[in-house]
Amino acid sequence: MTEDEARERILTAAEELYYRKGYAAVGMDELRAAAGVSLRRLYALFPAKTDIVAAVLARKHAQWESGLSGAVTDAGDDPRARLLAVYEYLENWFCADDFRGCAFINAFGELGGTNAEVAEIVRTHKASFQEYMAGLVADTGAPAALAAQLSILAEGAQSTAAISKDPSAAVQARGAAEVLIDAAFTRA
Repeated sequence: MTEDEARERILTAAEELYYRKGYAAVGMDELRAAAGVSLRRLYALFPAKTDIVAAVLARKHAQWESGLSGAVTDAGDDPRARLLAVYEYLENWFCADDFRGCAFINAFGELGGTNAEVAEIVRTHKASFQEYMAGLVADTGAPAALAAQLSILAEGAQSTAAISKDPSAAVQARGAAEVLIDAAFTRA
């Protein structure tokens, strides 16, 4: 097995295990067994668990950005529809059988208080989402404050859906987003 293949197996196993069981609950031996690599190989590729967590979160960030931007692009050219596509994307995600909340919120909750590197990765991811929303809002001509409001709705929906196991949190967030967007357009 090549180094790239071993790395991919480790990250695939880590992503699944961390998301299903939690970051702190998964030890290196369990990860090694799930990935089918030796402990020596695992540590050669990832000298510390934080290195694996960081790599998993980098993958999750890329998946999030790709999925979200794809949903927004699919919504067409109408700026309002593009904003609301964010909540449709969330609803589809929340309906997935393996939905267990936001991997970044989960990582921050488990490790953010004791691992500054993980906390910074999470903050950077969340800031990236807010910047993305700011760009979508700017395209509408609505006041910039709308971006933070819509981002908070999306973040709250993620936590609510994970805790309640109810994907309708996305529908409720979308309804609130429609009210905020309409009010912002009226003011603008």
